[in-house]
Amino acid sequence: MSRKPMVRPGGRSARVQEAVHTAVRELQAEVGRPELTIPLIAARAGVTPSTVYRRWGDLQELMSDVAVENLRPDTPPQDHGDLAADLRNWAEQFVEEMASPVGRAYIRDALLGAPDGDNAARCSQYAAEQIDVMLARAAERGEDAPGVESVLDRVVAPMMYRILFRPGDPAAPGDPGGLTAEYARGLVRDLLDGLGAPH
Repeated sequence: MSRKPMVRPGGRSARVQEAVHTAVRELQAEVGRPELTIPLIAARAGVTPSTVYRRWGDLQELMSDVAVENLRPDTPPQDHGDLAADLRNWAEQFVEEMASPVGRAYIRDALLGAPDGDNAARCSQYAAEQIDVMLARAAERGEDAPGVESVLDRVVAPMMYRILFRPGDPAAPGDPGGLTAEYARGLVRDLLDGLGAPH
């Protein structure tokens, strides 16, 4: 089933969001995360603190919203000519970005906001949309392909589990808890082995 892309708010709401998100990113780079406050962010964004509180509630929710937006892919996944290559390359890039210190920080921030789980659902939707693009291409080429949920369960979920709960031993540089390109390729290989698909 094809999924509709997430829609961004329009008009003034979109301008406020963009100004505030930009202010957060700039200030994080300039003064660091611990120094961020709603009044500081509002002043940089050119809005009142009450606007920020009304829209996001608190700093944690704002940081979560910024993280979710930063986790949104900028482009569709590359077309490498067949499903195995598409999934391998996408999974390698996914694990590289998400397991990086910046990626982990975004994931933590995304999960800290929205107690109803909406931000986690948005992040999951981003991955599902990317997978859906690759599976639609495979179908057009006449390839056997798993469903979106199978790819989420057997490729994305194990990577996210390791990123969140088995981040590796900080005393062992270069060992991010097994989160390597080879690990990502292995997950794809295991998934496609179940289909009998070439990989």
